[in-house]
Amino acid sequence: MYKSSLALAVALGVLAQQAGAAGFVEDSKLSLSSRTMYFNNDNRETPGSKPRPDVRESGQGFKLDYISGFTQGTVGFGVDAQALWGIHLDGGKGYHQDSSTFMPSDSNGSSVAQWARFGANAKARFSKTEAHFGSALAPMLPILVSNDGRLLPQTFEGGTITSKEIENLTINAGQLTHAMGRASSNRTGLSVSGAPADSNKFRYGGLDYKLTPDLTLQYYYSNLEDFYKQHFLGATHVFKIADDQSFKTDLRYFDSSSDGKNGDDVNYAFDNNKGYAKHKGEVDNKTWSAMFTYTLGGHSLMVGHQQVSDDGGFVWLNQGGVRDGNGRPEGNGGASFYLFTDSMINQFAKAGENTTFGQYSYDFARLGVPGLKASIAYLRGEDGRNADGKGTFSEWERDARVDYVIQEGTFKGLGASLRHGVYRGTGTSSLADQDQTRFIVNYTYNFM
Repeated sequence: MYKSSLALAVALGVLAQQAGAAGFVEDSKLSLSSRTMYFNNDNRETPGSKPRPDVRESGQGFKLDYISGFTQGTVGFGVDAQALWGIHLDGGKGYHQDSSTFMPSDSNGSSVAQWARFGANAKARFSKTEAHFGSALAPMLPILVSNDGRLLPQTFEGGTITSKEIENLTINAGQLTHAMGRASSNRTGLSVSGAPADSNKFRYGGLDYKLTPDLTLQYYYSNLEDFYKQHFLGATHVFKIADDQSFKTDLRYFDSSSDGKNGDDVNYAFDNNKGYAKHKGEVDNKTWSAMFTYTLGGHSLMVGHQQVSDDGGFVWLNQGGVRDGNGRPEGNGGASFYLFTDSMINQFAKAGENTTFGQYSYDFARLGVPGLKASIAYLRGEDGRNADGKGTFSEWERDARVDYVIQEGTFKGLGASLRHGVYRGTGTSSLADQDQTRFIVNYTYNFM
């Protein structure tokens, strides 16, 4: 932490000397985002077991973002800063779970009244290459997806480089050391589902190559030291049928394997998403998925299939098992990943799962109501292997959402989203049946 703070301070000192240069201030942006959210997870009773307590909470989040331009010269410098503040509005007595990732937990197991954190990045630009270093990074890459599914976003600490020096080719590389969870004021090391240990070295590199205007090819490699290595191959193609009609193909393949202490040290053991593993605690997985989307006017129909290999579950960065010095959750649980099955409640990422999914969405701008969109999705997973290796399980989820953003007038940009998900499963490795509802109101005010 000392070294990273010192490096950031030196970078900010350089910027202070050049802040008056054209571009740094003129291209700066300052915005305040507000998010009000109600979260209700209704745990249904399942045969032979009692339901867990329901989760019902509401909160208010604020995010202040400052993004500078770059100073002039061969190498331009800049700084980005982010302040986050979460406020507990209401949880209802007994409706906050100690392991909740919606609100941080107090020492007595209830929700804290408020929490906050601050992060900043120093950045530099040379030609068409940018480097960012700091604690407010939010990567959106095939091997790492920053989660923004609750009041405040998940962020990371480390350094990243993006280069577009070669036409049609984007190169991404970086090393991350810590994560800041969406329900936490603190940072932790990086880990996987179920592991109490963590690592301070997640390295990655990848290429996005636009072979034609309609076809993009991708390759990425990542390594979480002492946990796993992962290769990703992807291809996206959009076939334009007519001015108002298209067909999109999106193919994805992951190959993940064990690294370092994983498989040998119980503290570095992957729980395989609480599913089956051929070798207990080890990362050993291959997952492929394909999605096809047909768009006609305001209509969009998507269908696809995903196959998780039999030897173990799909793996991604997930700090949910990391605890603080008192053995309590850090609020770092909740992580996204680059599969089509990363849905509202479930992930469909356990060993052996064959998941078929589909979604229909409509943009009501075609009916004269711009800003209004609605969708419904259905996923069904079969042949998942129970954690004990005996038999299989199945599960399904149905999600629906309606989004509306005011397009003009005093409240232009004010948006609301209503989402409802239903999950049901059979077998020992499925989740408990649950219904989930979220209501979110977003607004961003731009100062400059």
